[in-house]
Amino acid sequence: MAKPFASSADLKEKRSRLEELAPGVVAYTAEGDPNVGAVIGEEAVLAVDARATPTHAREWLDELRRITEKPVRYLALTHYHAVRVLGAAAFDAQSAIAHEGTRRWILERGEADFESETRRFPRLFRDVESIPGLTHPNVSFTDTLRLDLGRREVELSHLGRGHTQGDVVVWLPDEKILFAGDLVEARAAPYMGDAFVAEWSTTTLDGVEALGAQTIVPGRGPAAGPEAIAETRDYLRTLWDTVGGDHATLKDAFEAARAALEPRFGDWWIFEHCLPFNVARAWDEAHGIAEPQVWTAEKDAAVWTELQS
Repeated sequence: MAKPFASSADLKEKRSRLEELAPGVVAYTAEGDPNVGAVIGEEAVLAVDARATPTHAREWLDELRRITEKPVRYLALTHYHAVRVLGAAAFDAQSAIAHEGTRRWILERGEADFESETRRFPRLFRDVESIPGLTHPNVSFTDTLRLDLGRREVELSHLGRGHTQGDVVVWLPDEKILFAGDLVEARAAPYMGDAFVAEWSTTTLDGVEALGAQTIVPGRGPAAGPEAIAETRDYLRTLWDTVGGDHATLKDAFEAARAALEPRFGDWWIFEHCLPFNVARAWDEAHGIAEPQVWTAEKDAAVWTELQS
């Protein structure tokens, strides 16, 4: 039997949890759903990622308002995916900040990604009509951007291509806390459909590791320590090395990847959701297609039918 498409059958609401990682530094994690967080200075707040819809974002903002009334002046977008950016209208932030590569991909791929992700994971797009349109950052950068929130400095850095071409991490050097976006996951499968797999699993994660974070807020899963970097790398390398082997067809590569990954990672959140898209992208990259293809709803369905049926 064919498996239900992506996460279309995942309709059970997840319980979100507010966790204070240090004074004025909080994560809002959700049992394998996309994480968000905030850094609170004396003058302003930096929010990290926006959730998928303004309605969904306001639930998080209501929790944030329990601990601070300071204005959310900055909204950092760790990458371009719809589940991360389309709730931005709820924040009324002065600056929506992203890497230049994210800004470009929103322009080039945002509409296709919006349609694709709403079909893949409809539960995350509750009240989709509340989205006023694509989110376009009004501040972009290429390497590092430092913000002063009032006696608290935060660094936004691009450490290389990985999950997308424009991944940004939010780094608090004094507290050694890192909001890693989807470059690092904790007991959740990394999504590789838009990835630069070889770069992500080597030099980009090397850069993440070199920061020396003691606490990491991953894209999905609970706050973790540096072991989450190694676990994410192991997943990526296992899939990359397997798919890059001698396989006659994409389906053969998919079956080999499942056999290699499932014993260790099969119980991770969104494992089944991600696997076909991950194998398809790794197959393309291993065969010389350097730029990730655009995932349209039609391409999603075709890959899923070929590999998960």
